[in-house]
Amino acid sequence: MGKIRVAIAGLGNCASSLIQGVEYYSKVGNGHPDRSLGLMHYDLGGYRPSDIEFVAAIDIDRRKVGKPLREAIFAKPNCTKVFCSRVADYPVRVQMGEVLDGVASHMEDHPEERRFVISERKACDVVRLLEKTGADMLVSYMPVGSEKATAFYAEACLRAGIGFINCIPVFIGSDRGWAKRFAERQVPIIGDDVKSQIGATIIHRTLTKLFEDRGVKLDFTYQLNVGGNTDFLNMLNNGRLTSKKISKTEAVQSQLHKPLDKENVHIGPSDYIPWLYDNKVCFLRMEGRGFGHIPIHVELRLSVEDSPNSAGVVIDAVRCCKIARDRGVGGALVSPSSYFMKHPIQQFSDEAARDMVEEFIAGNRER
Repeated sequence: MGKIRVAIAGLGNCASSLIQGVEYYSKVGNGHPDRSLGLMHYDLGGYRPSDIEFVAAIDIDRRKVGKPLREAIFAKPNCTKVFCSRVADYPVRVQMGEVLDGVASHMEDHPEERRFVISERKACDVVRLLEKTGADMLVSYMPVGSEKATAFYAEACLRAGIGFINCIPVFIGSDRGWAKRFAERQVPIIGDDVKSQIGATIIHRTLTKLFEDRGVKLDFTYQLNVGGNTDFLNMLNNGRLTSKKISKTEAVQSQLHKPLDKENVHIGPSDYIPWLYDNKVCFLRMEGRGFGHIPIHVELRLSVEDSPNSAGVVIDAVRCCKIARDRGVGGALVSPSSYFMKHPIQQFSDEAARDMVEEFIAGNRER
């Protein structure tokens, strides 16, 4: 089947977990009983984790730029757990990217080991880098609120003619105008805002659908999330959260035949707690009425290591994007986006989206 050549923009915790994961599952032998533990698919359309290789990496932090990829993914301010310390020695050195709106100004008030430290190196020519390395796609792990930076990398993918996977809540893959441009260029895009494997959004969606299917009227709900990684530090700036809150709220509201009034639903990041590091804690509450209008309340606390939780989904998104390229399919990939992302171009229940992805993999569904 050949290799899947991946470029990454933003070498934070999520990128570190993805790269560690590819190495980890590549080392697990075919006969090993745990070879697929933690994966939704070990073999996806003929592609296995060992078929993924990283050919380019872009960041703006001076502790990462110019460094070999295998070193940069463990550099500060990354703080995710290390589950595979020996990563392949890819012939890749991290290139300097355009800063644009990728760094929130309030980070200057925090210690260097917790925040980005901008390199003084000159930004690389991204399109040339993607073409030179023969990348099949670019995975964007820009910080939340990076509207200009995300659009910049989407444009670079269009110019280079390669796939784009947008893991953050900036609306590119779910925007009709962008989707049309990718379709015209026959370039696949999966987005927007990655939905973690077992995360706050997928659980909230599932419980909301359960209420709906079992005849319980959901009246009020909230989801509050706290964490200590750079993502949560970045999100202390409320001005960067508009699309994040829209993405997470619509992901849950889409499971209801009649969405809740805005004042009755609150979903979004709550605060930054440094000592949590990459651990994310979600507090979820749902209030509804069942048979005889008798109240029913659900309280849930979820604690997960944030970055590995998303990497398990992105490893499938990468392979679906490659399948689309193999088949000459461009534009927004509806099936993978609806299953892997919080804010796809079209929402479905997770059960329906999963079936659609399986059809897409099997070749029975174009997108």
